[in-house]
Amino acid sequence: MPRHFLSTADWRRDELESLIEEALAFKRGARRDQPLAGRSVALVFFNPSLRTRASMQLAVHQLGGYPIVLEPGSTSWTIEYAEGAVMDRDRTEHVAEFVGVLGRYCSAIGVRVFPALEDWRKERTDPIISAFAHHSPVPIINLESAMHHPCQAMADMMTVREKLGEGKRRVSLIWVWHPKPLPMAVPNSFALAAAQLGHELTIAHPPGYELDDELVRELNMLAHDHGTRVRISNEIEEAFDGAQVIYAKSWGSRMFYGMAEAEREMRAAYRQWIVDAERMRRTDEAILMHCLPVRRNVEVTDEVLDSPASVVIDEAENRLHVQKAIIARVCGGETR
Repeated sequence: MPRHFLSTADWRRDELESLIEEALAFKRGARRDQPLAGRSVALVFFNPSLRTRASMQLAVHQLGGYPIVLEPGSTSWTIEYAEGAVMDRDRTEHVAEFVGVLGRYCSAIGVRVFPALEDWRKERTDPIISAFAHHSPVPIINLESAMHHPCQAMADMMTVREKLGEGKRRVSLIWVWHPKPLPMAVPNSFALAAAQLGHELTIAHPPGYELDDELVRELNMLAHDHGTRVRISNEIEEAFDGAQVIYAKSWGSRMFYGMAEAEREMRAAYRQWIVDAERMRRTDEAILMHCLPVRRNVEVTDEVLDSPASVVIDEAENRLHVQKAIIARVCGGETR
């Protein structure tokens, strides 16, 4: 059976630590092998992308492979993923045949599929990425789904290790204002990976912007196992106090999932939730992280983004290196 990379929750802590070490080895040039020589990886994009698309294509190429980029509904057929579907409407090909064919051509398949932000109960189960994994004869790599963005989270953890060294750190995930509701995959995955790797985690958000209940329970169990804790606060200021890592990110509310206009009215009261220099001075010389793209002077001020504290470009670069480690591992590449 293929070993998928759908969420960091499916991988043990020691495996995640090993992937970070491999990524660091790729970055410093200590590992130069090409385990994908003569092989291909399919990259399926249901949604637009800059960092994910560029870094995955480069990662496959630098590992000696050939990336095949497909965009369902544009450069490939529209895809049906529901089991038992009667395909008499606008969907052309079922995911079973789609991945069945790609599995004969490729060693792995990366899939990026955002939520429609319409039905929380349905989308929290990640139905499309789960269908790909169910039918695929080769490893599926999650390039962002409704609930998870594990490649981003691994690049985030790599960046924390690179900038602050090994060991437990005081990490704050802070909701910031944005003019529209965004998916929860990045905050979910950052919080999960931080808890898995034993960091002290604070999550700050306004009332009504709680993360998934099941995820929060998992975070608390992981913190208990690692002798740390997860603090959740509705006050932005205290999340900065003594923090070593500030992760700025916006996400939508489950209360108004699929109701963008009503949600916009609720979030209007929280425009002051922004990362600025005054708040960064409350930290323990923290680094500033963001997955990008970032709206300047809306989520984070210019003064912070252009300061030495900002590591957002390093974080984006590390997507390339950590994804090389992930691809090599799931495709059976030898370690150094």
